[in-house]
Amino acid sequence: MSDTSARCIPSQGRGSLTGAWGNGTPGGGVGDSPRRPDAAGKVLGTFTYASDLRAEGMLHGATLRSPHPRALIRRLDTAPALAMPGVRAVLTHEDVPGRKHYGLIVQDCPVLAIDEVRYQGEPVAIVAADDADTARRAAQAIVVDYVVFEPITDLRRAVFDPACPRVHERGAVAGHDNVVRHQPVRRGRPHDPRIRALADVEITREYEVGMQDQAFLGPEAGLALPAPDGGVDLHVATQWLHADREQIAPCLGLPEEKVRMALSGVGGAFGGREDLSVQIHAAMLALRTGRPVRMTYDRRESFFGHVHRHPALMRYTHGARSDGTLVYVIAELLLDGGAYASTTEAVVGNAASLGIGPYEVEHVAVDAYGAYTNNPPCGAMRGFGAVQACFAYESQMDAVAEALGIDPLEIRARNAVKQGSTLATGQLIDSPAPLAEMFARLREMPLPDEPDPGALQPGGYGNTTHGEGVRRGVGYGVGIKNICYSAGFDDYSTARVTLSAKQGEPVAIVHTAAAEVGQGLVTVQGQIARTELGVENATVAQADTRVGSSGSSSASRQSYVTGGAVKAACEAVRELVLERARAHGIAVPDDARLGGGKLLTSQGEPLADLTQILGAETLEATREYRHRETGPLDRLTGQGSSHVQFAFAVHRAVVDVDVELGLIRVVRLDLVQDVGRILNRQALEGQLQGGTAQGLGLALLEEIVTQDGKIRNPSFTDYLIPTILDMPPLGMEILEHPDPAAPYGLRGAGEPPTLSSTPAIAAAVRAATGLPLNRVPIRPEHIALADRRADPRVGANREVIDV
Repeated sequence: MSDTSARCIPSQGRGSLTGAWGNGTPGGGVGDSPRRPDAAGKVLGTFTYASDLRAEGMLHGATLRSPHPRALIRRLDTAPALAMPGVRAVLTHEDVPGRKHYGLIVQDCPVLAIDEVRYQGEPVAIVAADDADTARRAAQAIVVDYVVFEPITDLRRAVFDPACPRVHERGAVAGHDNVVRHQPVRRGRPHDPRIRALADVEITREYEVGMQDQAFLGPEAGLALPAPDGGVDLHVATQWLHADREQIAPCLGLPEEKVRMALSGVGGAFGGREDLSVQIHAAMLALRTGRPVRMTYDRRESFFGHVHRHPALMRYTHGARSDGTLVYVIAELLLDGGAYASTTEAVVGNAASLGIGPYEVEHVAVDAYGAYTNNPPCGAMRGFGAVQACFAYESQMDAVAEALGIDPLEIRARNAVKQGSTLATGQLIDSPAPLAEMFARLREMPLPDEPDPGALQPGGYGNTTHGEGVRRGVGYGVGIKNICYSAGFDDYSTARVTLSAKQGEPVAIVHTAAAEVGQGLVTVQGQIARTELGVENATVAQADTRVGSSGSSSASRQSYVTGGAVKAACEAVRELVLERARAHGIAVPDDARLGGGKLLTSQGEPLADLTQILGAETLEATREYRHRETGPLDRLTGQGSSHVQFAFAVHRAVVDVDVELGLIRVVRLDLVQDVGRILNRQALEGQLQGGTAQGLGLALLEEIVTQDGKIRNPSFTDYLIPTILDMPPLGMEILEHPDPAAPYGLRGAGEPPTLSSTPAIAAAVRAATGLPLNRVPIRPEHIALADRRADPRVGANREVIDV
C-alpha cells in the first residue's frame, strides 16, 4: 500500500490495517484445531470490521438508488444536493473517469445508471459529505425524473416468449433475447419411445426455489484513500481482491498498479461479496475530493446492494424400472439472474452439469437457462446452482421411491455413483465417491426418541400447540457439489513464505491475497506452515494485492488451492534451508526433515537448530499452485470434464409438524460427509453446521419476497434467518477418503451440506403431512391451507409417527 495507508486506522481493536493476523503464538499443525487468531477479537467485540474503519479527514459516502425496477431517466438534477452545507461531491455516470461498465464475467453492469434503470435499488448517483447523515440527506435531495415502464418479472416469459421486451438491447444467446446462457446436457436417447417404454413408472413434477439472501451480518463497507501518485488505496470487505481490482481500475481510468487493495474485516460473505458494491463508488469520491471516503450500507441498503441466490423454476421427468433403477431423466431448469449477468453463466453451467444429482443414468436430457429480468440481480451464493437442482432431483427420488414402494434411502443407494462412474456430462469420477458407506453410516445413526408430553412443540415456547395435530416425519437428502472453479478457468493461488530467526526462534510469515471471510482460512495457512517448516511461530500477513492473486473465497476452493500454494512455497523454503545447511558443512541426508525448530533426520535425530542455520538471513519463496486442468462443457451436448473434484453430503431430517396450523419444528438433523482429509476438525465442523443451517433456512424460512420487481421485505424483521432456537441437534459422521490429486488429500467441504439439508427437511415435512410441497421455503399456509381431501398419511415409503 502507499504511504496514505499509514493515515488509516481502525476505530477500535488491535493492530494496524497493514498488520498481520495474530501474534505468532504457538499453535497446531495440519490435523489439529488451534485457536483462531481472530477468535478473541470477534468474541470480545474488538475485531476491526470494514465498517469500523476511519481515517483523518474522512468523508462519508452515500448512494441514491432507483425506486423503480424499470424506467428511463429523463432528467437528473444534482444542484439541490450540491447546495447543502457539508456536501463535498455529487457524482453521476458522467463523472466516471474510465469504462462505465463492469462485471465478473460479462461487463454489463453500469457503475452508475446511464439512461435507464433495470432493477429497484440500482445506483444512480453518489454523494460525499462531512458526515453520514448529511450524505444520506443529500442523496435524497437529488431530483430524478423517471419514465416508468412495466418491469419484466415473469421468468418463463423472459426465456421463451419472443414477444417479451428485452431487459438489455442485446441478449447473450441468439434467438433468446433475454437469455444469458442456455446449457444443454445430452446423453443417450431419453426421448426415444423405445427407451421410455423400459420404465415401469414415470414421474413428472414441477419445482420452485425462492430467492435466498446470503444474509451476512456485516454490511458492505470500505474505505478509499487517495494516494500521492494519483492512485487509490482501498480497504474493503470482499471475496477476491484481484478480481475487484481488474474491474475497478478500468472504471477509474487507472492502471492496476495504482489501485492498491487490502482486505478489511469481513462479517460473512457466502458469495454475496463476489460482486462489487462500494469499491468503485468510494474510490471515485476519494479521487474527486482528495480526501478519504468511507461507505457503509445499512441493512436495508444491503438487501439492494448485493446479488442473491437465483430463484428457480424446474420441471423434471424421471423414468425408473420396478426395482428402482433409473432409466432416464429429462429436466428443464430456469434460473432468474435478474437485471445483470453477474455469475449467471457459471451458475447455469453448474446447474446443468450437476442437474441429475449423484446418480448413474444412461439417458439424460437437461436444459438449463439463465435469464435477464427486472428482478433483483442474482449471482453467487453457497452451493452455486447445485442447490436449486438438488431440491428438485432429490424430491424426484422420493416420488419415484413412493410410487414403487421402495425405501427412500435404498433407491438412492441402488442408483448412486461411485469411483469409476461416468456422469451425464461424460466426466469420469476418478477419486473416491463413498456414497454406499455414507448411506450405511447414516442408517446406523440413531433416530431421536418419541417426544415426552412436555417436549417443545412446533411453534416454540409460545405454546401455540400442545401436541394436537402434530405428526413426525423423516426425510433424506443427498447432494453432489463441484469443488474449485471449473470449465477451463485458470484457477490458481499464489503464496509467499518467509523464514527467519527472530529473538532466538525461527519465525515463518505467510502472505497470500486469500480472503478470510469467517471460514478459518487464516488458521489453516498457519497450520500448513507449522507442519511443513517444523516451526511453532507462524504468522499470516494481511491479505492484499502486494502478492499475486489467490482467487476467490468461494467454490469451497481456498483450502485446496491456497493451501496447495502455501504448501508449495513452504516446501521451496525448506529446500533453501537444506541448501544453506549443506553450505554450513552440515551433512544433510536426502530424507532430512524439519521439526521442533530443528533440522532432523528421518528418525527425528537433531542435526542443527534452524536459528543456527538461518543466522541473520531471511529465506523466501513465492509459488503458484494450480489444480489439474478442466475444460468447458460443449455448448450443444454438455459433454466435457468441466470439474476438478466432487464432494458428497447426505442428510437425514426428523421434523414435527402441526398439520392444522402449518407449524414445523426440526427435531434433529444428521449428516454424513466425506472430506478427504481433515485439516482442522473444529473449523470443519463449523462449516458443516453453518452450511446445514443455511439449507434449513432455505427449506423453511428464507425468501426475498418480490412483487412487480420490488423487494417487499428488506430487513431482518421480515427476512427470517435461522437462530440458535431454530437449529436442532446435528449429528455428524465425517469420513476421510483422501483424494490423491489434492493437497493433503483434502476435499472441499463448505458447500455440500447446504445442498442436501434443504431436500431432507422438505422430504421429512412431506412425510409428516402427505402433501407434495414442491416449493421452498415451505410456509405455514402451504400446509394449513392445503387441499386435504386425500389422507395426508398415505404413501408406502412415508415414515410417519403420530405424536
